[in-house]
This record gives sequence, structure tokens and C-alpha cells, in this order.
Amino acid sequence: MGQQDFVDYYEILQISGNAQPETIHRVYRILAQQLHPDNPETGDVNQFRALLEAYQVLSDPERRAAYDVQHKQYKKLCWQIFGQSGIHGIEAEKRKRSGVLAALYRARIANPQSGTMTLNELEDLLSCPKEHLEFAMWFLKELQHIQRSDNGRYQITVKGAETAEQWQTVQMEPVLPMLNAPLRVA
Repeated sequence: MGQQDFVDYYEILQISGNAQPETIHRVYRILAQQLHPDNPETGDVNQFRALLEAYQVLSDPERRAAYDVQHKQYKKLCWQIFGQSGIHGIEAEKRKRSGVLAALYRARIANPQSGTMTLNELEDLLSCPKEHLEFAMWFLKELQHIQRSDNGRYQITVKGAETAEQWQTVQMEPVLPMLNAPLRVA
């Protein structure tokens, strides 16, 4: 299964990768009511099928464990923005900042109330040592694009979200692969 063919079941269910079985079931029931083809206002056959497939995989412990291995590899491929040879200096720093903003933007979309990430999570997701992210984090904090909460987790600010969207819109930063990636439902 190539990166283009991969379907992110966690995105479809709009849940975290570490969601408990009860949460998966609850969210599935809510979304199933909305997307069911019999619902005249919000029903969608294709999205309902994708939702059902996601639920069937994520609600089965064995299938979920196998899927999680693929999901982790997929996420690393999507965010691997620093492994490209020949990118150094200012261009590398711009890519790091873009990657951090995009990751925090997606975290906030996935969990609007508390979409945060630790520096270790960013390091793992972006495949970049935290020592190499320090300048980018300082830069983004000084611009008030991100902030650090009391528990040491980072979150994007409104200003940061607007910047991330602007970068994607004008295509100044080609390293925001997940910022407006379409939700695969087919």
C-alpha cells in the first residue's frame, strides 16, 4: 500500500491514535447517524462506507494493532521533510518552522479544545532531533505563532494558524503536506 493509497482511519473517525475503545464506539455512533444514507440532510454513502470500514478496523484489537504499524509508517512518510539531501541553512530552518506549524495546526484541528504536542512528539513526527528544532521553536514562540502551556506542551495560536494557512494558500512553503490534505473517504 503506497502513501497515496493509505486511508487514515483515525482522521475519518476524527479521533486520536490513542483513543479508548469506548471513545471509538461513541464517536462512530455519532458520525454514523450524521453520515447514514437515510439521513436526508447530511447523509453520504461514500463517507458512511469509509466510516464503517474505519470503525471495523479500529474497534478490533488485532486489526487495530496491525493498522497502527502501518499508520505510524504513513505518518512518518508524510512528515519526513528534513531527510531530503541538499537542504541546509535558512531553507532547512524554514522547513522546520513549517513542519512544526503544520503539525500543531493538525493537532488543533483533531482536538479543538486542547490540540497540543510535546517536543518529543514533534521530534518523532518530523523525524528531526529536538536539538535541531530548538531554533524553530524559539522563532515561532517569539512571533507568537505557538505557545507553551503550563504542562510543557506546545499549541498553535490563532496567529500561527493564520500563518500556516497563508503559507499553504500562496504555496510559499511546500512542506506543509498534511495541512490541507484531503480526507480520504473512498
